[in-house]
Amino acid sequence: MKQALLIIDAQQELIEGNWEEQEVYQKEKLINNINIVIEKALKESVSIVFIRDLDVSEGEGPGFQIHNEIIVPSTTVIFDKAATNSFYGTPLHNYLKENNIEHLVIMGCKTEHCIDTAVRTATINDFDVTLVGDGHSTSDSKVLSAKQIISHHNEILHGHYNVDNFSLVRNTDDDLFIPNHNKYR
Repeated sequence: MKQALLIIDAQQELIEGNWEEQEVYQKEKLINNINIVIEKALKESVSIVFIRDLDVSEGEGPGFQIHNEIIVPSTTVIFDKAATNSFYGTPLHNYLKENNIEHLVIMGCKTEHCIDTAVRTATINDFDVTLVGDGHSTSDSKVLSAKQIISHHNEILHGHYNVDNFSLVRNTDDDLFIPNHNKYR
């Protein structure tokens, strides 16, 4: 089964925050876990795709770039998006289909927006998804803490399905590139 690691909006200004937005919850742990999973992907010869949000830092400058502490291998594919949905208006879906990808491992920011949307969209587009439960983050909302938002999404997205394809939540220290979806079908 061909796989890809999809890292969404792991951008400098989004992770660190700015004058309007607070930094994401446990940013050091997030960066560390992303790097660990990138290393695992490289060892398994898994495609690595970064998605950058054009709304971050107005789509330019150092704040727009992938966080400077995250490893970006030379083989990385990078797509920019203008919407919450990583599949909307980007070449992502075509890239995944052209490369016969069946399983996506998803990480990044922000949990309740782009991560949730990517997981759900992937399952309706014929991909099984492993969401890295300790590999996505957000910041506090007006009604919930970041920790609550992350916990809630890990709960509701574990076992989320669209008939044939679905998502599971596993952590960084699991064998993320050994899919175990068939145990749950």
